[in-house]
Amino acid sequence: MSPRRFLLLLLAAAVFRPSAALIRLGATSFLDAPARFGPQVTGDGICGSLRAADPANACAPIKSSAGKGPGMAFVLIARGNCSFEDKVLAAQEAGFDAAVVYDDEEKSSLFSMVGDSEDIHIPAVFVSKIAGETLKKFAKGEDGECCINSSMDETAGTVLVMSFVSLVVIISVLASFLFARNCRLLRHGVDNRPPYIKKHVVEKLPRSVYKAQCSSGNNFDEACAICLEDYDNGDMLRLLPCKHEFHMACIDPWLTKWGTFCPVCKLEVITSE
Repeated sequence: MSPRRFLLLLLAAAVFRPSAALIRLGATSFLDAPARFGPQVTGDGICGSLRAADPANACAPIKSSAGKGPGMAFVLIARGNCSFEDKVLAAQEAGFDAAVVYDDEEKSSLFSMVGDSEDIHIPAVFVSKIAGETLKKFAKGEDGECCINSSMDETAGTVLVMSFVSLVVIISVLASFLFARNCRLLRHGVDNRPPYIKKHVVEKLPRSVYKAQCSSGNNFDEACAICLEDYDNGDMLRLLPCKHEFHMACIDPWLTKWGTFCPVCKLEVITSE
């Protein structure tokens, strides 16, 4: 997957995912989805007592009030029979500081409640059916027993930035690794390359024009040990310090590309630039 496509998918996930937070009762925590209307829980969150609504769905005025305790009071409401905003308005009119609405069906995921924010001044969150039933079972109406954390949407931008930075770091590390590997391979190749003598140094070695001598039979010294061809009159020869001669066309490429020694006696060609 290309980095551009990855960033687009990451951005889409950050924009279209449901908002999420946590609601906690004692040592037990559940995911919640903050409502898309009304104020949001911010900062370190809010804590207060938790009471079940009467009627449970809060589609009629709630009979139980928030009370006059020093702390905040939350009300637990069942989903169904009326709109979410009607439920939250009923909680607000009963004096509660926040509404917790729980699903009336078992579902695998949460969704954010939507509605008109007008006249709603308390935050509301949505939880699963099992979370609502657990909260209802263990809530005692005590001050500070239930806490609603701030929405993770507040950090969505930070998460996106951190994800982008992480991607850049990963690409940078990968690029650095590939660059270092290529440099190492290049250096390894240079180190293992056969030694050679620079061309201008080879050209300083003595050279001569071959002149045939009258003699009978074959003479090994009158043949180039590289190409194995006999010398002909006028051939240009290169004389190495070891006194072995070769065709210039044969020995010059040998010394500039393959080795620094005589092909016959293996004696190093000692030169000074």
